[in-house]
Amino acid sequence: MEVIELADAAAVAERVAARLLNARRQQPLRPLGLATGRTMVPVYAAMARLLPLLPAPEQAQVRRGWLSFNLDEYVGLDPADPRSFHAAMAAQLTGPLGLDPAGVRLPDGQAPDPQAEAGRYTAAVAAAGGIGLQVLGLGLNGHVGFNEPPCGPEAPCRCVELSDGTRAQNADGFGGVGAAVPTRAITLGLVEILAAERILLVVTGAAKASVLRRVLEAPPTPDIPATWLQRHRAVSVIADGAALGRV
Repeated sequence: MEVIELADAAAVAERVAARLLNARRQQPLRPLGLATGRTMVPVYAAMARLLPLLPAPEQAQVRRGWLSFNLDEYVGLDPADPRSFHAAMAAQLTGPLGLDPAGVRLPDGQAPDPQAEAGRYTAAVAAAGGIGLQVLGLGLNGHVGFNEPPCGPEAPCRCVELSDGTRAQNADGFGGVGAAVPTRAITLGLVEILAAERILLVVTGAAKASVLRRVLEAPPTPDIPATWLQRHRAVSVIADGAALGRV
């Protein structure tokens, strides 16, 4: 895996934002794979800053026919619920970039049958030609998307149970109370993630240094789902010095 070390989280956000915009300009027919969470908030803010700096025709090219698929959504939350990933994407990406909301797609967390919704969602990704550039964050337990350990590379899009640690990690959007975070989510699996043409693993902060070291150095193992990325042909890890244990 290619490892790109940058000075700090702000520099990481700028680099990832530029790559996402370039993907839309250079390969607009392939959908983007997007993520949510604290690591991605400054990335989307950087995209909103950088897009207006492009020439008007290139701005139009970025927006025209935009299609992206988010990794996951909590089961049981209405898209209008401010704690949902639908709402996060509307506030952080769709609105600031002036995108057509129909092109920013996520699983339906209120579907009566979450497992059937997972099947529908992965079929939609396949029908769109698969993911071109997939952006991933990294969980403290090594998960990508909501693929909690243990998880092998054959895991498909599905409804999953979230670990207590993952719920605690995502508590900021729920008043800081991990127990308030939904217990289930629909997530793209390792099958869909590893089928992407290119992958960016975005990691910032000293809290992620230990797990990132294992992702880079340990052999692929279900105990650290992100280690399966080592088998992909085109993965770039974009991280700050703190995440790489330099400070």
